[in-house]
Amino acid sequence: MTDITPNGITPLPPEKKDIEFTSDSWRPIRESRNVKEGTNEFNQAIEGISLNQEAWRRLKKNKMAIGGLYVIIFYALICLSAPILPIHSYKKIILDHQYLPPSLTKTAGDLVYEKKEFRLKRIAQKQGRNFLNDAEKTQLAELRRTIETETMVIDGKTIKTYERQYFLGTDYHGRDMLSRIIYGGQVSIAIGLVGTFTSVLIGIIIGSISGFLGGKIDYFVMRFVDIMYGLPYILIVIIFMALFGQHILNLFFAIALVSWLNVARVVRGQVISLKNSDFVEAARSIGASSRRIIFKHMVPNTFGIIIVFASLEIPHFIMIEAFLSFLGLGISAPFASWGSLVGDAVEGMALYPWRLFFPSLAMVIFLFSMNFLGDGLRDALDPKSKNRL
Repeated sequence: MTDITPNGITPLPPEKKDIEFTSDSWRPIRESRNVKEGTNEFNQAIEGISLNQEAWRRLKKNKMAIGGLYVIIFYALICLSAPILPIHSYKKIILDHQYLPPSLTKTAGDLVYEKKEFRLKRIAQKQGRNFLNDAEKTQLAELRRTIETETMVIDGKTIKTYERQYFLGTDYHGRDMLSRIIYGGQVSIAIGLVGTFTSVLIGIIIGSISGFLGGKIDYFVMRFVDIMYGLPYILIVIIFMALFGQHILNLFFAIALVSWLNVARVVRGQVISLKNSDFVEAARSIGASSRRIIFKHMVPNTFGIIIVFASLEIPHFIMIEAFLSFLGLGISAPFASWGSLVGDAVEGMALYPWRLFFPSLAMVIFLFSMNFLGDGLRDALDPKSKNRL
């Protein structure tokens, strides 16, 4: 006999749970709605989203970060393809082409002729004449013949010297500024990448070991880091470059010499917060070694903050190299970097502003793009960020 509740409703039997009543019969809810495994109530497939996919989705919503990423990719493609681009040699010196202004249509011959003619007219004005004398006209005629006939051999090819075009002008040795900016970008970006990679690698190793082992090891490592923090970083780099020369490898080593300190502290803090986690205890319980726990389980969990830190360190290293080049301790000729180009252009920036403007513009755009990307990565990889999109 079925029990009746006080409100007059008969309770459903146990075997009828998760069913619904219709006028025709009792039918299971899952069957009546035709819901399958891996689908929602509208019969739409449900796909899992990994943390990386979720981070990429958030990053794509940040237009400034994606714009910065595209600019960085463009820079990388231009610098990597520099040997096959139709540009002039970055180290070819043509003294007759000194300080030619940028031009998209005129050849070097046109610019040289105009510069010579303008100079002669200025001399005539100072002498109280508004015309060129026969000697000055002869000079211009000889220059015109030279422009039309003079040739030179570059890479086994004979070309007319004055038919070259300089879209971004030339420097004090008559070298093409466009090619020097592109090849200078190779050096500057390489310094940023190598310096960042070295500092991150050293910082991960020292910071993770110090944070995981703790005790006296952590104490002595952190005191050493504090001592290194107390030393004037730029002064150390300047002394190192002055002692060992301005070779590009010395510059790489000098910049990475004490730049790992920030990474070590960041990684140490992350490891300390993770070393008592459940997955670490599980790894210990199955007999995993300390090295495996550190580099297999704990360090990968710090990659998010390390990636963000690295993206913000690249502009830092480029700025350090630019500062050293400005002081005359950076890249030595015939190589160039954005910093060395800016440093060389300071003296004549009032007369030849293009020498300062174009390298500075190239560097500023790249640095802004890296900062935008780093800021976007920080928000995308940190689900708790207040700027989460």
